[in-house]
Amino acid sequence: MSRNSIEKIKKIFHQYISLRSLRARIFLIVLVVGIVPSIAMRYGIMRNYEERAVEQRTLTVQNQLNILADHLINEDYLNTRTSEVINAELDMLSNLYDGRVQVISGNLRVIKDTYGISEGKTIISEEVIKCFMGESLSNYDAQNGYIEMTIPIIDNQNSVEGVQATAAGNVIAGSVKQPDPRVKGVMLTSISTGYIADTLAVLSRKAMILETLMIMGIVTIALILSIILTRPFERVTKAINEVKAGYSNESISVPDLAETEHIVDAFNQLLQRMKVLDDSRQEFVANVSHELKTPLTSMKVLADSLLAQENVPAELYQEFMEDIVSEIDRENQIITDLLALVKMDKKVSALNIAVININDLTELILKRLRPIARKKDVEVVFESVRPVVAEVDEVKMTLIMSNLVENAIKYNKEHGWVKVVLDADHQYFTFEVSDSGIGIPEDCLAQIYERFYRVDKSHSREIGGTGLGLAITKSAVLMHRGSITVTSTEGEGSTFLVKIPLNYIAQ
Repeated sequence: MSRNSIEKIKKIFHQYISLRSLRARIFLIVLVVGIVPSIAMRYGIMRNYEERAVEQRTLTVQNQLNILADHLINEDYLNTRTSEVINAELDMLSNLYDGRVQVISGNLRVIKDTYGISEGKTIISEEVIKCFMGESLSNYDAQNGYIEMTIPIIDNQNSVEGVQATAAGNVIAGSVKQPDPRVKGVMLTSISTGYIADTLAVLSRKAMILETLMIMGIVTIALILSIILTRPFERVTKAINEVKAGYSNESISVPDLAETEHIVDAFNQLLQRMKVLDDSRQEFVANVSHELKTPLTSMKVLADSLLAQENVPAELYQEFMEDIVSEIDRENQIITDLLALVKMDKKVSALNIAVININDLTELILKRLRPIARKKDVEVVFESVRPVVAEVDEVKMTLIMSNLVENAIKYNKEHGWVKVVLDADHQYFTFEVSDSGIGIPEDCLAQIYERFYRVDKSHSREIGGTGLGLAITKSAVLMHRGSITVTSTEGEGSTFLVKIPLNYIAQ
């Protein structure tokens, strides 16, 4: 068997046999919903027919037995037993219904048995005793195929008061209910239900044929429905596979079902998100290439300038070498920031959580940055509303605070100020950095956390930096399950607010 044949068999198995397949489940549901009612209907019809047939046969025989009981009284058969007409009627009834009729007198003796085997014997049974009390009983024995019934022989004209001094009266004298004095005897009759069983067998065979045809039709319908209802999902799968294989990059549309439409909408949103990420990735690569290439280009220009000149003074060499070292430091800083950002994006750098005094950490960071502020004549003010102790990663928390305060100093005006406010409630602590700097245009606020994004590229080049500081800051904040927001007025200053849980929330 070829490999393609094996794959086709596996595909058919998953589509029609495996219960994990939607097509198989639809097929089974339709099959069960169609077959179970048909089987129940067949059983109900057969059972109803049997009950009706037994009921009709019982009523018919009871009516004839009641008529015969009147004849027995009129002919005084219980005492004489010589009427040929009555004997013929009893034999005819027995032959007609393929059964047996026994006539029992008041002393519980069998005076007539159409089978001729119980005459003269005494019968004491619950059915006979109840019949002497005036109750007509019938019992259907489906297993042995007969109906047994008892019919009282009642004399309405010559009834006597009190209990008859008979064997039946003696047997049930201790019973609460006394025998009916009008009942002179009982006819105990058993009739065959063979014709009912034969009719049921014929009906059962026809029902089986009809049921088989119905099952074949239901299987066909179930198969067709399972294919039709799952076809839109196959189209969705095919469209997604084409996108995955690269044959198409457009949004897909399968509006056949509401469910497929929801799936397609979700996939199209994912596709758009992927396109945005791809565009962002391409822009990021272009920015990285440009940022890494710029220092190299500067160093090459400086080196080429030195090589193009002869007898270059030592002072010029010194100046050019200082510029080259500065560009090398810039290149190194870009690479370091890129590595830090990549580690945060890929969650490679796990948080080293410890209980940290945020007030002391802030004081330490501001102590390191104040010399930079003094060079620009910027005043740095720290306001601690209350002592704060939190579960944070000290290194990444240092990155967050340092980047925000350093940016506030760099993008400030001469004789400006930077204010740092530390506060907390019962769940979070806040780190707020305000400045009197150049501010950020409103249309740029949504982009300031993008990698290498600069509001004013020419001014940023003079100040320095890699354009990755805020991207790193936001990643570190998100790793702590915190948030960062910014408000700014161009020309007046900006305010960054970082909110981080006091207790670390494991991801």
